[in-house]
Amino acid sequence: MTRFSSFRDFDWILLGFVSLLSLVSVLEIRSATAQTKFHGFDHKQIGFLLIGVVLMFFMSLIDYHRLIDIARSAYMISVAALVAVLVIGTKHLGARRWIKFPGGVHFQPSEWVKLVLIVMLARYFWGMAGRELSWRDVWKAFALVCVPMLLVLKQPDLGTALTYLPVLIMGLFLGGIRFKQAGILIVGLLLVVGVAWNTGKLLKPYQKARLTSFMNPDDDPKGSGYQIRQSLIAVGSGGVWGKGANHGTQTQGDFLPIPYTDFIFAALCEEHGFIGALGVLLLYFLILMRLIQNAQTASDLPGTLIIMGIVAVIVFQIAVNIGMVLGLMPVTGIPLPLLSYGGSSILFTFLSLGIVMNIRMRRFVN
Repeated sequence: MTRFSSFRDFDWILLGFVSLLSLVSVLEIRSATAQTKFHGFDHKQIGFLLIGVVLMFFMSLIDYHRLIDIARSAYMISVAALVAVLVIGTKHLGARRWIKFPGGVHFQPSEWVKLVLIVMLARYFWGMAGRELSWRDVWKAFALVCVPMLLVLKQPDLGTALTYLPVLIMGLFLGGIRFKQAGILIVGLLLVVGVAWNTGKLLKPYQKARLTSFMNPDDDPKGSGYQIRQSLIAVGSGGVWGKGANHGTQTQGDFLPIPYTDFIFAALCEEHGFIGALGVLLLYFLILMRLIQNAQTASDLPGTLIIMGIVAVIVFQIAVNIGMVLGLMPVTGIPLPLLSYGGSSILFTFLSLGIVMNIRMRRFVN
């Protein structure tokens, strides 16, 4: 018997956790920028969040199977948009990442490609369900991801390009890749990275400096190691309870770089200490557990693949951003989901949540 989806099946608990983390985001952006030149960004963040919520409810009404049906067309349009960025895109600080439209509107296609890739790979691996992956299947999956990834690297935007990898890894894992294939791919990937590093074909000199400075930030304390050093000072000075809102010396003194985006977790640690950081991590854990639960209860394989692709991207962004703040990973410019300031990141997250809600709402529909 067919039953239509309704908002009774909406994951209101997940939305509650997301709303709480969004509130923390607004308050922390307000606090971290109170005495800096970035004051007022919290109001813009509220605007992004409100638009995101509207888009989430709108996306929840669109049957995700329709998204799967148009995945190929969306993928081709996304690749064309990335090519257009390289040709006619707006250049800022040495990077060409945006397309400027009349009225001062800037569009960054690379952020939306993540969602297209998630749906595209779900469609791809769904079509091979029930059989082992051949090497040809694996290379096709690699090609689907590597084409937009290389275009984004060309901009250059290393951080966003790296977020495409967890989508591929999750897809291959759930798609049924064999351990032998995975082992060969890992060895091959390490060789490719080594060649690219030594020849300098893919990475710019400043990108190499970022990828190595986190290991020895004191070697260049005023250059490539500056951001890591200031972040570690901010985190360490927060102690257990923190210095309190608006009282972070590294943050308010403008020593901590971009405390409202990439290093917002460092600002939070300085002002609210270990307890505040633990609370944020707990919220992330609860959100991820709800997402995984929704993946387990999805009515079909593509629903599970889509949600787990979203989980992979969010986990990757959390791990890389917090690892960067703690000096355990390179500075890559990857934002912290739902916490960092930024329209593209916020809207991507809420659109993804809208698809998750749609999958949940249709889990009983035949």
